[in-house]
Amino acid sequence: MDVTVGPATLSGRARAPPSKSYTHRAVLAAGYADGATVRAPLVSADTRATMRAVEAYGGEATVTGDGDACEVTGFDGRPAVPADVVDCANSGTTMRLVTATAALADGLTVLTGDGSLCSRPQGPLLDALEQLGARAESTRGNGQAPLVVGGPIDGGTASMPGDVSSQFVTALLMAGAVAPEGVRVDLTTDLRSAPYVEITREVLDAFGVDTERTDAGFAVPGGQTYAPEGGAYAVPGDFSSASYLLAAGALAAPDGLTVAGLRPGAQGDSAIVDVIDRMGAAVEWDREAGEITVRRTSLDGVEVSVADTPDLLPTIAVLGAAADGTTRITDAEHVRYKESDRVAAMAESLEAMGAVVEERPDELVVHGGESDLHGASLEGHGDHRIVMALSVAGLVAEGETTVTDAEDVDMSFPGFFDVLEGLGASVRR
Repeated sequence: MDVTVGPATLSGRARAPPSKSYTHRAVLAAGYADGATVRAPLVSADTRATMRAVEAYGGEATVTGDGDACEVTGFDGRPAVPADVVDCANSGTTMRLVTATAALADGLTVLTGDGSLCSRPQGPLLDALEQLGARAESTRGNGQAPLVVGGPIDGGTASMPGDVSSQFVTALLMAGAVAPEGVRVDLTTDLRSAPYVEITREVLDAFGVDTERTDAGFAVPGGQTYAPEGGAYAVPGDFSSASYLLAAGALAAPDGLTVAGLRPGAQGDSAIVDVIDRMGAAVEWDREAGEITVRRTSLDGVEVSVADTPDLLPTIAVLGAAADGTTRITDAEHVRYKESDRVAAMAESLEAMGAVVEERPDELVVHGGESDLHGASLEGHGDHRIVMALSVAGLVAEGETTVTDAEDVDMSFPGFFDVLEGLGASVRR
């Protein structure tokens, strides 16, 4: 599906969708438990992949009401060998997290996904699982899916780099909690996307699972039981998805745009509030109420590291293209290994819209002061975050902007275009 967005003035109020990151972890944590209710989950293509994986390992995950809750019957720390291949579709989070689950099962599990997912690196996780005693290999011998994983592991210590994906650490901590000996993860390089591990630890704590930081990384004692207080866990709002709405407010809402459902917590992508504030937009955050209001003002370029916040690169790049001066997005090499190479995708797309951009191996530099954005026909690259970011850029470009693969927003923000329309945007599907 293609979507066409034109210049618009926005106003009003919207609610941030539930967090995708928290939903993945909570649904799998409920799977590791005897069972639990995950309240206010994000029901999307990606999170449904995790729900299917829980079912493959012997549990059951049923969405009730209008996405009000996900009722999970868990496998109580003892995953069964799946009867079929575990298809993770396009969800990298699902594949990483449930690959470690496979190492607990007494037999072989095969995991795969779509073409994009099967091009993403899994090697460090496979190596770590082998250190823990599992069979863990790529069928093509290149560290990419399809994967074959066999267990069961007892636990132990694994060394791995921290600069490829924090999801590897999350996977080992979640599985290690129910392994007899627990798991210690020693990192051989600095950890990228570190806030996502803190999200994991926050969710595990809510499920009664203890974890700890060590001098070299993280550790989780074994033999623990997943059991949230009251048998339920509530998913918070998602700053990653809300970043597009906040950016839209900063670019196109002179009277203000309010996004509800955003309270302080472990989410690293809450950094978008600081980024927009540093660029000069009028930002008010009522932390107790969980509401952020942004008003359009003149923006200035800034330098931002996305070492810990890779999902924000597309949003920041769009803001930079509409700002005065230069916006430099640094520490971005790992952003090339998402659903798409987001550094290259944003450089190509913004250039097509008239922006002056420099693409470097680990940086994206946007010269907003030299840019004059105009509408264009753009490829969505099969990436929900690219689609949403470019649609926001279309709000302030001269003429109409058409983006392909618009249906991919279902991965993280299924109602994105409906919300945008409700705020005053012109959206044609």
